[in-house]
Amino acid sequence: MYFRNFNTFFYEYSINGQDVIKTVKDISKNIRFRSEILSNITLYDEYDIRDGDTPEIIAQKYYGSPEYHWVVMLCNERYDWIDDFPMATVQLEAFVTQKYGSGNEYNTHHYVDSNGYEVDSDNATATSVSNYQYEDDKNEEKRRIKLISPQLLNRILKSFEDLI
Repeated sequence: MYFRNFNTFFYEYSINGQDVIKTVKDISKNIRFRSEILSNITLYDEYDIRDGDTPEIIAQKYYGSPEYHWVVMLCNERYDWIDDFPMATVQLEAFVTQKYGSGNEYNTHHYVDSNGYEVDSDNATATSVSNYQYEDDKNEEKRRIKLISPQLLNRILKSFEDLI
């Protein structure tokens, strides 16, 4: 749905030494919501992404159609559903093991004080943060997103169509 209304053009290129002309979508426009559209919206709901949720699943749950996945992504300025969305617990565990090495998942990554600021290990209030906890905290920061109220969806769709 996101690319449906994008202009197309003919593009010539060579495949195995043979010139071919294909019709392609003009993605160079790279349209984003106009900032004033999003800044005028006051009816956001917060949503905590669950393990296994994808933009399509969230759009289906919230807007009734997976085709509105791009609304979920654009209003949160998340353009890569793999890196910009939280990993499931199993994926996170594998990631930490791969990044820090087997057996090093719970080694100290850094120290924080009672206010959560990073400090040296000799600080009187220093508490260690493990490699796993560090990566889990970063992952959890990606979990909460905002969703435009379903009542405003048609307004957003109309504004998007006007941009094309």
